[in-house]
Amino acid sequence: MKHNVFYILAGITMCLLITACNPPDQKATGNSIVLADQGSFAIGGTIVKSAGTFDPVNHGAFNPSNQATEGQTLHGDHAYVFYQIPKTPRQLPLVFWHGYGQSAKTWETTPDGRDGFQTIFLRKNFPVYLLDQPGRGRAARRSLPITIPAATDEQLWFGIFRMGTDTTFYPGVQFSKDPEALNQFYRQMVPNTGPFDATVNIAAVSALFDKIGKGILVTHSHSGGQGWSTAIKNRNIKAIVAYEPGSGFVFPNQELPDSIPYLGGVLRASGVPEADFLQLTKIPIIIYYGDYIPTEPTQNPGQEQWRAALSMAKLWRDAVNKKGGDVTLVYLPDIGIKGNTHFPMSDLNNEAIADLMFNWIKEKGLEK
Repeated sequence: MKHNVFYILAGITMCLLITACNPPDQKATGNSIVLADQGSFAIGGTIVKSAGTFDPVNHGAFNPSNQATEGQTLHGDHAYVFYQIPKTPRQLPLVFWHGYGQSAKTWETTPDGRDGFQTIFLRKNFPVYLLDQPGRGRAARRSLPITIPAATDEQLWFGIFRMGTDTTFYPGVQFSKDPEALNQFYRQMVPNTGPFDATVNIAAVSALFDKIGKGILVTHSHSGGQGWSTAIKNRNIKAIVAYEPGSGFVFPNQELPDSIPYLGGVLRASGVPEADFLQLTKIPIIIYYGDYIPTEPTQNPGQEQWRAALSMAKLWRDAVNKKGGDVTLVYLPDIGIKGNTHFPMSDLNNEAIADLMFNWIKEKGLEK
């Protein structure tokens, strides 16, 4: 028995020595991520208390049909944050904020099972913070109620997200044609669990930057406009990367551009005091838009709203830069990258999209 144990230990020792002398190939090494820390927490939020006094005897039994609330509290309106810190982290973390009808899942594994931005940028040694904004995903607890519909609307979103029309993909689209990928994509959509309130969302994300300190904010779609307002509020945001912002463009109160009509609606800018607007000139900002956005009005409503958004984004870029800012706007087809949907971080070429972002961060000297 002793001899058997000796040989087993010797064999283990030899395996360790062989591994040390013959390290895994580069591909295997590239697939490894060593973390110093990871975890999750709630940030921001409110506490609501009902009038009266809690009676643990008469109010202590939970009855969904007749629940007494006197003297009790509700913690809600917070964001949920999941974070990962690599072993050798860069100085500035990346904070990823999802868009409408989405959660932190936007940045995780792609619908077709590849690495998402969460993993791609961990491999580049960035600390990553993924958030669910108040009333979305794992931050579902809100202080105000809402009726949540169960609408059959996925073909509408297929068009709005510029994958195609009805169930037919656009030619050359970068989204996976595997039916299971589309199934996974539809299943990552989540409802609002309370009335949308940009002030609540901005307060929660600002509280996150108060907690973690300086960092880079990465927004998508509906969080784009909220991102500008958060940067006005919080000086710890040192740069913004915005993927396809669709609304919430802020201009000085006295310099609002004309509204932009499109099939099905009108895109209007918002006004802020000049001093607030000037805060946006103090940090570098880059905006990316994907493909299938027309330059002229069209009868395709899914494309039309993005024509208006891209037009407004150009006006916004010019307004910030006119006052000394540093805003870059990239329409991906203009640089030879075609086929991207409203979700370039999930498309088949998301590694190339991530490299564009990383190279911009390096260009601005923020990668240290």
